[in-house]
Amino acid sequence: MCILLFPVALLALLFLIRLWHHPTNKHLPPGSMGWPYVGETFKLYSQSPESFFADKQRRYGAIFKTHILGCPCIMISNPEAARCVLVSQAHRFKPTFPSSKERMIGPQALFFHQGEYHTRLRKLVQASLLPNAIRDSVSDIEKVVLSLLKSWECTTVNTFHEMKKLTFEVAMLAVFGSCRDLDSEGIKSLYLSIERGYNSMPLNFPGTSFHKAMKARKRLSEMLRKVMAKRRAEKVTRGGLLEILMASSKGGKRMELTDGQIADNVIGVIFAAQDTTASALTWVLKFLRDHGPLLHSVTREQEGIRREMIKGNRRLTWNDTRNMPLTTRVIQETLRAASILSFTFREAVEDVELNGYVIPKGWKVLPLFRNIHHCAEFFPEPEKFDPSRFEVPLKPNTFMPFGNGLHSCPGSELAKLEMLVLLHHFTTKYRWDVVGKESGVQYGPFPVPKQGLPIRVSNLRNRKSTTTITTTTTITLNKK
Repeated sequence: MCILLFPVALLALLFLIRLWHHPTNKHLPPGSMGWPYVGETFKLYSQSPESFFADKQRRYGAIFKTHILGCPCIMISNPEAARCVLVSQAHRFKPTFPSSKERMIGPQALFFHQGEYHTRLRKLVQASLLPNAIRDSVSDIEKVVLSLLKSWECTTVNTFHEMKKLTFEVAMLAVFGSCRDLDSEGIKSLYLSIERGYNSMPLNFPGTSFHKAMKARKRLSEMLRKVMAKRRAEKVTRGGLLEILMASSKGGKRMELTDGQIADNVIGVIFAAQDTTASALTWVLKFLRDHGPLLHSVTREQEGIRREMIKGNRRLTWNDTRNMPLTTRVIQETLRAASILSFTFREAVEDVELNGYVIPKGWKVLPLFRNIHHCAEFFPEPEKFDPSRFEVPLKPNTFMPFGNGLHSCPGSELAKLEMLVLLHHFTTKYRWDVVGKESGVQYGPFPVPKQGLPIRVSNLRNRKSTTTITTTTTITLNKK
């Protein structure tokens, strides 16, 4: 008898779980919640995320419900509704991440918080990343770029892996300023151990990737504390975010931070600065290689800047990077087409009414940036790569490559700067061919071309077509 009753009891329990996640007394958006607890997680990960989201949008509209990763969710592809969540009613939605990822990066990192702590900390982080703070770093970024490109000559490289090297070095400059007093290789080794465990199952047992990552996280935090102690003792100005955060810990009217809070935010900024920008750089090289006339036009623009540099006997400057309109539009269109940040997570801190629906307290809310960026109403022929769409003002809240509102990426200007510096030198000195014919997208978790876009790089001086390219460029510019 007990054996017969067990399946019935189990089904009743599952039904109650489903009701708990799907309150019947609230006017929820349309959609499917899938199976109890697991919801539609398997369905999401059995295909590309964009296919999953696009299918849901076609079936249910711009706001729909689902259940993934053990959480009931409301997904939003309406620009005005997304703005409510991220900007106008942001106080009713807190940023949220899986607890394992918070532990790995550091629970006191900027993007896990809201309220006064977040506001004051964001001002400190922005102080090292806004344009007037990074304008003098062009030459330092340029040195990193030139060194990296030199190592690519006459060889085949995995573009995404190489771009991660670039973005890591730039992040180190932004965080530490001068790196002469650092064990840079030690920091990099520990960081890579953390990164390898970031998307692993959160099983904290010896031998697992997560366990190794957490051990590396502890050692990296200890290393950063020693760096802080050493810099305080030496009293030498080295610049960067670390110096700003350390100054805040002195008290007075400024925000006081503990060494643990500083370490969490240093690690958090390095995480935020690396993969997303590396992915964008990989895509921009793919799109330029796929569109020969556009590559030619970008090269022509950059050659004009290069001639001004030669005439003035100088290196690339901040003002030069502000005078690259076509290259800037190519970057903008890359960020739209690739949509590196496909969505972001928020959680309702109370019941919220939105567009006639109720979002229950505790439910996750995901503004779907990719769906908005690929909506034909806002971007005609969205699958076409067309930088000219950025020659005219866009409809508000339809282009959000770095998020929106108080929790938008504070390092967006630094990311754009390193992309402009790399494109200047790469287009004027090198050409590249994609190796292999495999196309498509892989997620890890950010979208990148299949296999990281392997390319073979050659120096223009050693390429047979150099004379033709240079002559054509010069004649066109002289006509102008």
